[in-house]
Amino acid sequence: MSDASVTAARSLSLAVALAIMLGGSVYPFMLAGQDGAVDHGFVSAVFWAMSAGLVNGVGFKPRFALWRWLFSGWACLSALLLAAGLRLA
Repeated sequence: MSDASVTAARSLSLAVALAIMLGGSVYPFMLAGQDGAVDHGFVSAVFWAMSAGLVNGVGFKPRFALWRWLFSGWACLSALLLAAGLRLA
């Protein structure tokens, strides 16, 4: 991948993480289920996406392979898809 595409992907990860962070701060009820209780599976997936987006977005690369994957751009996308699936189910 070229440097421009890596920068664009990291910028997108960072934008997603900041949107989740600001959205959850401004309207925390978006993290609740239909009945108003906390949906722990959904919230865990959203927070994983936020964490992975922040770590990947600032350009940090963990040395340990498991952490490197858990905080990658692909992990951010996977967590977002998981959260969407849990919300729609």
